[in-house]
Amino acid sequence: MPILYVVATPIGNLEDISLRALRVLSRVGLIAAEDTRSTRQLLNRYDIKTPLTSYHEHNKRTKLDYLIDRLIEEDMALVSEAGMPGLSDPGYELIIAAIEREISVVPIPGPSAVITALVVSGLPTDQFLYLGFLPRRKGERRRLLQSVVDEPRTLVAFEAPHRLRETLRDALDVLGDRKLAVCRELTKLYEEVFRGRFSHALEHFVQPKGEITLVIEGKAESKPEVSETIETELRKLYKQGAGAKEAVAHLSEMSGIPKKKLYQAWLRLAKGDQA
Repeated sequence: MPILYVVATPIGNLEDISLRALRVLSRVGLIAAEDTRSTRQLLNRYDIKTPLTSYHEHNKRTKLDYLIDRLIEEDMALVSEAGMPGLSDPGYELIIAAIEREISVVPIPGPSAVITALVVSGLPTDQFLYLGFLPRRKGERRRLLQSVVDEPRTLVAFEAPHRLRETLRDALDVLGDRKLAVCRELTKLYEEVFRGRFSHALEHFVQPKGEITLVIEGKAESKPEVSETIETELRKLYKQGAGAKEAVAHLSEMSGIPKKKLYQAWLRLAKGDQA
């Protein structure tokens, strides 16, 4: 049974292609490429003669049946314009169609702008939410940002350079002046990683150019404070003769307030009682 290889290609620097990817691209019968021009540059660099066919957003419906028919006869590689196919590009439809026909789909991992930007952003990487390409229209973009305003995980999104400032203004208005990293032209000659806040980025980027990945700080977790109600409960336990350790542990479990804060309140209470 033929195989559909989902092959990651460089996001900028052509030296980032893997040896396995080069081997697969050289031996399959056909390469379906989102951008045949950029893929041809890669193939020429490594002297790969495999035939190319275009498969992009504007022909994905008319080309899908043709590609599936070819897949039944021979192995094929799917590549995007850059990075890993299937993420915010028409390769997703071809992958689904192959799976539905029980054609084997094999990933050839490699560069990804999402992961590359995330790990150099300086923001938490343990969990993140990928938003894809942000909507072009202001209303839709603001609604999307509003939908993640309480999201604690790091946010990752793609944006076009000519919309960056407008997006930064919307994000500042909707999300507040959060930390972010603007990763521009990753792995290319003029690579730039700007770290700061939305307001700082608006000052820095006047006429941005190149491909941009945004990594945005999630909503900071609000830590509960020692309220009047908690202080009243502390005073009650103190007067009942409870020990500091016992009282603090009990109230911390009940309220979620860190023990350190509760212990400091307990000490203030005890000091006031002795005065």
